[in-house]
Amino acid sequence: MSVSVNAVDLFSVNGLVAVITGGGSGSSLYPYLYSFIVAVLRNKMLADSREGIGLMMAKALEANGALKVYIIGRRLQTLQTAAKQGKFGNIIPLQGDVTSKEDLTRIVKHIESETGYVDLLVANAGVSGPDLTGLSFNSSLLEVRDKLWSPDFDVFAGTYAVNTAATFFTIVAFLELLNKGNQKNEGSGKQRSQIVATSSISGFNRNVPGGFAYGGSKAATTQMMKQFATFLAPWGIRSNVIAPGIYPSEMTTANLAREDEEPKKVYPASVIPEERIGDEQDIAGAILFLASRAGAYLNGNVLITDGGRLSVMPSSY
Repeated sequence: MSVSVNAVDLFSVNGLVAVITGGGSGSSLYPYLYSFIVAVLRNKMLADSREGIGLMMAKALEANGALKVYIIGRRLQTLQTAAKQGKFGNIIPLQGDVTSKEDLTRIVKHIESETGYVDLLVANAGVSGPDLTGLSFNSSLLEVRDKLWSPDFDVFAGTYAVNTAATFFTIVAFLELLNKGNQKNEGSGKQRSQIVATSSISGFNRNVPGGFAYGGSKAATTQMMKQFATFLAPWGIRSNVIAPGIYPSEMTTANLAREDEEPKKVYPASVIPEERIGDEQDIAGAILFLASRAGAYLNGNVLITDGGRLSVMPSSY
């Protein structure tokens, strides 16, 4: 029996509740700097919402029918400014630090009392960590050694604490609300609850443009999300990854400025085969695909959105 396919219905996120943590960036050229997002569709939150990937996702979901999009971050004024960019007034700012179990518990309780469930959690908060600024192909091995040795141990490990461990505890904090999202939709034909983590192509790149801590923490996050896909299968909670390449963001602009470069919209095919950076439509397409019926059959997947960047660099994925 054939089924009529309507693209509007297929990619609809009507009624979803989402949560997004972190609203920073994609990656720059040298170094790559990222943040990661947590979104819960039908009840959604976003953290540190600047005009980066997290905010782009929040706006895309809200503009296309999400009931609530909760955005989470440490800077309340920044979140409030971001929330005003919503089309229908359904982006809701919540102040909190994803590295604090107390803050995560408080936020979960707030959403539980206000809405009662979450459909989509997007883990998007993150930090860049120690980078390789100042090194070049002409640097001596001693200079390289000194640069790599210079960060405090806690600073290096702190990159993993935010990019990987905070993602883990954010997911754990929202498990019950994600399960309630499934219970609410049982028998309705709607897709199951889902976690999406914003990782990075830096986790697949065998070069080290952004530093060892950043790339390593993103590789760890990607692997962890695959494990969650298997671990949470008995409860019907899905786990997927978006791995962005170079997108416009506050971080990208700052990084290029350090190299006396202006952010470019066009790049040679040897750098990005699509010859441009990612934009709001690119990331909107990715999150709407995963969050809607169109992506309902995906679990344990990594969606790379980089314009072919990994295809022209040494990488493993």
